[in-house]
Amino acid sequence: MIIRQIFQDLQLSPSIKDMRVFVDPEEVVFILAMKLDKTSSFTSLRDVATIKYDRNDDKTVMRVKDENYLPNILKKLWQEKGRENVHQPNRFSVILDGESEDLKDLVIDDPYVNLKKRVYDAAFRIIPEGFRIVRDISDGDVIAIVSTDELIKDEWLDQGFKYVEELKNL
Repeated sequence: MIIRQIFQDLQLSPSIKDMRVFVDPEEVVFILAMKLDKTSSFTSLRDVATIKYDRNDDKTVMRVKDENYLPNILKKLWQEKGRENVHQPNRFSVILDGESEDLKDLVIDDPYVNLKKRVYDAAFRIIPEGFRIVRDISDGDVIAIVSTDELIKDEWLDQGFKYVEELKNL
């Protein structure tokens, strides 16, 4: 019931293909494994902006086609070029010093990475309070964790890895 509520709150239910959960209050162990569903492909800078280099001014001018991506564009450009080298004269333009046409393939939005972050957030909300020892045994599109308040036993890890293999083969 807790898992269902957290997934509804975070709107994750449609994004999880299948799940395995093991809880043993006597052994004090919690194992959670979730298979992520497919997502749409990532969005690159060339998909949401036109990029042109002006040789006369030695500046690269970007015209943003969809301003919904502007926060992501600015964040990625600040990481790549430094905040001081990114200028935004208006909501639809971004100007960079020098030639920067090589940024066309810069990933602006990756739904898969975003989904993974949200699923990890959900997983850490689901783990029982006090279970401070957590081992991430995720593999590919299967997110899996083993947690306890004691030392993690090999048999618990084996159970977790078994769940991972089951879900990978779906």
